Amino acid sequence: MAEEEENLTPLDLLPPPPPPKTLTTHLKDPSPATTSTPPPQFDPSRMIGIIKRKALIKDLAAAYHTECLAYCRELLELQKRKNEPFLNTTATEDLRKEALRSSSKRAKKKR
Repeated sequence: MAEEEENLTPLDLLPPPPPPKTLTTHLKDPSPATTSTPPPQFDPSRMIGIIKRKALIKDLAAAYHTECLAYCRELLELQKRKNEPFLNTTATEDLRKEALRSSSKRAKKKR
């Protein structure tokens, strides 16, 4: 027995390495760090804070939405104003030409 202990190398004295963890073994064997800390208990004051933050986010989203709609309306107004002169000038010129054509019964000779 003493002879066997003398023939061992330092690597033989080390404990065997742990088996590689796979997904199934990891789920079955929780790590010691997670088992030492108890799961957090329900705290109603945290829920109140969450509800308040959610309400603030909704208010902020509503404010942004209202502001966005205002900008969209303003942009639409500007686009309409920009297009109005072109529509009005072409429409009035067409009306004038039609009025001149319909006022004379006979076609005028071109010189």
